[in-house]
Formats: sequence, structure tokens, C-alpha cells
Amino acid sequence: MNYESIILQVIEISRQVGQYLKSEQVKIESGIVEKKGQHDFVTYVDKTAEKQIVEQLQKLLPDAGFIAEENSVQREDKPLMWIIDPLDGTTNYIHGMSPFAISIGLMENNELVGGVVYEVGLEECFYAWKSSPAYLNGKEIKTSNTELLSESLIATGFPYYDYGRLEKFMKSLAYFVQNTHGIRRLGTAATDLVYVACGRIEAFYEYGLSPWDVAAGAFIVQQAGGRISDYKGGGNYLFGKEIIASNEKIYTDFQAKVEEYMSN
Repeated sequence: MNYESIILQVIEISRQVGQYLKSEQVKIESGIVEKKGQHDFVTYVDKTAEKQIVEQLQKLLPDAGFIAEENSVQREDKPLMWIIDPLDGTTNYIHGMSPFAISIGLMENNELVGGVVYEVGLEECFYAWKSSPAYLNGKEIKTSNTELLSESLIATGFPYYDYGRLEKFMKSLAYFVQNTHGIRRLGTAATDLVYVACGRIEAFYEYGLSPWDVAAGAFIVQQAGGRISDYKGGGNYLFGKEIIASNEKIYTDFQAKVEEYMSN
């Protein structure tokens, strides 16, 4: 399979759908926003964007299945699976803010083999395929060379439906606020992950996420030389609803601190 050719076509699909997202953002009104949960929103834009993506990907790989946030296509497990978030950062989007992103990952026999994250506001496309480097708009990217957790900038996301670990999470925030260069909360996990990949931030952690939030970004981090795991340092980050991403040099210290504060 020519992974490079596939991913380059996915980039074009992402850019096309990104233009749709951008054009519709100014039209969004509160009355057409649906609530999936207290802080979990969906609009006609999410649904339409996902249908556009699915239609194009079905033409690209007719035999592939889908794991998609808005369920515009029935999940059917196949050797090839697309993992799609048509609009990561919907809350930002409906408030007229950035960032918000399109995230498309490709999995083959349960192994991630490609990923595209298109951050629409800055028109930045991050991508990689199996055995390739990671790229941003055609230029190779790497995770940062920062060696100390104390000199690192950390990103996270706040839980929006699972508050069972909130107290532990707040204690972890207190530690990182006091012992790093600071905490950032962008509102889109896909963007957080690719910012680790290109070295803008050193590390990211969050719980309560779904596969479509992290698949593409996690793969891009790995191809950029970074580390991905669940909180305990294992590999259950795609479906395990918790993820750590960092550069190679601070990973051990970062993972240990996240596990210390967030372990059950």
C-alpha cells in the first residue's frame, strides 16, 4: 500500500473540508447547537463535515471501515479503519475562537499507519505516514530538545463529562503550574498533540478522550520522535481514555508525575 499517496490525498480532503468549516463558523448561532452533554456540543457543521470526509475517504479506500465521532457511517471493523473527528474543538468553534481542527487517522490491522491533523484557523496541516518523518505544511518537524520537566511547557484538557478523577487532576495541575514553564489549555486534543510533535510544547496529558480525538495526533507525535502512552506508561492510549505525549527526553519524569497524581 502506498501510504504516502493516501495521506497526500487525505491532506487535500482536509483542506477542502477546512474551508467549509471556516466559511460556516460566522453563521453559527446558539439555537442550532445541540448538546450531547453539559460541555459536549455538536452542530450541523460537525455532521456535514463528517459526511463530506467519509464520502471522500470511501472513494479513496472503498474497503476501509470507520470509527467516526458523529456516527455518520456505521462502524464496521475491517483490516483498514479510518478514525475521524471532523471538528475537534467544537466549543471553541461555536464561540468564534481557534484552534479547531480536523483529525483523520488510518489504522491497518490495529496499527496506526497514517495521520493528518489540519488546524483550520492557521491553515497548518500536520501529517505523517508509516516509516515517514512528520511534517507541517511540507517541512519536517521534530519534538523539542528540552531535557528538563522544569523547563517544559505542558498542555492539558479539562474533563467535560467524567468528573470522577477531577480532584486528582486538579492536584496534578497544581504541581505542573508550580514546577514547569506553565500549563496551556487549547481546547482541542488533536492540536495539543501536534504541538508536541513540532516542539511548541513539550508534553500533553488528558483523560476522558475518544479514539478520534487522539489517533492522528498520537501517530504524528511518534513519527516526530516523541513518546505516547497511557498514564501507566503502557500502550492503551487509543481506546483507554487517557493519554500522555511528550518529547523523548522528559518522558520518564513526566509520565512518572502524571501516574503519581492520576493513578487510581
